[in-house]
Amino acid sequence: MTQLLVKEKTKESAAYWGTGFDRDPPGGGGWGFEEALPSSRYSARIAVWFLLAAIAMLFMAFTSTYLSRRTVADWVPIAAPRILWANTTILLVSSGLLEWSRRALRRGSLWSAQRGFLGTTLLGCTFLAGQILAWRQLVRQGIGLQGSPHGAFFFLLTGAHGLHILGAILALAFVTFSAWKGRYSPGNMEPVDLSATFWHFLDGLWLYLFLLLF
Repeated sequence: MTQLLVKEKTKESAAYWGTGFDRDPPGGGGWGFEEALPSSRYSARIAVWFLLAAIAMLFMAFTSTYLSRRTVADWVPIAAPRILWANTTILLVSSGLLEWSRRALRRGSLWSAQRGFLGTTLLGCTFLAGQILAWRQLVRQGIGLQGSPHGAFFFLLTGAHGLHILGAILALAFVTFSAWKGRYSPGNMEPVDLSATFWHFLDGLWLYLFLLLF
């Protein structure tokens, strides 16, 4: 009887504070700790899609300005640094490797997934290093933020993309660390899926920028 009263009081308190403990699961034996999980996953996905929409709008604004500026008479096109071709290949390979790693995790092959996530993170770092080399090559040619409108837009667009790539690399590093700690399984890989969505989006964005600029 005492235990029943304690449980009822706890339920009333939880209902007041809105924690969700006032609802027992269908089979009994608990107060709904698991019920918040689907909601939190849904919220995380919505947040990621809002982030992607904001990034897309930012680069659409950049594109509009770029296309308008390109019609001015002083516009002189610059040649694409050769390393950008290698960088593009690296980014495409990284997306393929990340997708392979996700499928490995879904099959329950944690060992393969761990190494795939690590490889994707390292390829991302390699891409970023390649971008820095491309910027340095242009600076050596006297192409910078001043004097060359095309060069200025190259630095602006690839720099903004590079900052987002850096954020995605940090997310992948977290996923890699968590995978090595054994925190993921076929039924628990939400952070992996969200990080992959972000990475594939940035991969597609880079292809768009490469075609736009050159």
